[in-house]
Amino acid sequence: MIDFTWKVFSQTGNIDTYLLFKELEKENQEIPGNQEEELAQLDFPIS
Repeated sequence: MIDFTWKVFSQTGNIDTYLLFKELEKENQEIPGNQEEELAQLDFPIS
C-alpha cells in the first residue's frame, strides 16, 4: 500500500496523497516495535 501511495504522489504531486503516505509510513514503523516487545514478553514472562 505504501508503494502504491508513493507512486500516486510522485505522478500527481497531490499533497493529500503525500500526507497519506507519511501516515502509512509512520504506522508501518510503529508495528514492528510492538511485535518485538510482545515477543520479548513471551520469551521472558513476568511472574
